[in-house]
Amino acid sequence: MVETTFFQAITKNPFLLLALFAGLAASFASGIIGSYVVVKRIVSISGSIAHSVLGGMGIFLWLKRTYGWEILTPLYGALFAGLLSALLMGWIHLKYKEREDTVIAALWATGMSVGVIFIALTPGYNVELLNFLFGNILWVTHSDIRLLLVLDVLIIGLVALFYRRFLAICFDEDQAQLQGMSVRLLYLLLLCLVAISVVLLIQVVGAILVIAMLAMPAAVAGTWTQRLSVMMFLAVLLGCVFTSAGMYAAYELNWPPGATISLFAACVYSLSLLLKKRKRK
Repeated sequence: MVETTFFQAITKNPFLLLALFAGLAASFASGIIGSYVVVKRIVSISGSIAHSVLGGMGIFLWLKRTYGWEILTPLYGALFAGLLSALLMGWIHLKYKEREDTVIAALWATGMSVGVIFIALTPGYNVELLNFLFGNILWVTHSDIRLLLVLDVLIIGLVALFYRRFLAICFDEDQAQLQGMSVRLLYLLLLCLVAISVVLLIQVVGAILVIAMLAMPAAVAGTWTQRLSVMMFLAVLLGCVFTSAGMYAAYELNWPPGATISLFAACVYSLSLLLKKRKRK
């Protein structure tokens, strides 16, 4: 049977097993933070961060290849650039009241430009950056898994600690301000969590497709519930389903795993909208 072939491959191929585990780990971050992103309508910010991290990846890879600093991997470069972009975007928006879409465009272009320049300066064949751009979950290592788990724990812990405050700024910032909450700090912290989630998902689907996996599970969950806590729970489950089913289809069809996962998520989202529309009738 086809199913037996896939599961036998998981038990025999450690790379495939690691890839599946990485996808499931990333689903927790995408489901939780993606719910905030969808509710607060800052999906485009995740796209800006996902493309701006190319600059950090390019710089860190250049330093690694040029000076032999092995610790400076593209993943750490992505995390550094993502956090920097999130803080810069939030600071400009809060300080100068600029529209977020203008800041998004500037960071998007700057990050991509810096990344392209340093990729060109880096000696050798830069297959690592191609995997981060287009996604190659099969390249996940044990150290990547450990980093994913650490970031997952960080995200879950911060969300558990600030759940009600994040909820307040997502739905009514003015009311949260009147209640004495530090709206600016909470907003910046939320953007940092978005950046961390983007880096987690880059490992799975790549920078180009990261928006799909950050927004789709939460968007599908949001069509069936209005409670944020339930939405998060459903989004995490859906993320796990999308990852598992996408990897299964990619294995059987010999398709790129990241693109297949994103395509499966988009199909389920479209089906969910159709079912909800029919239910209303």
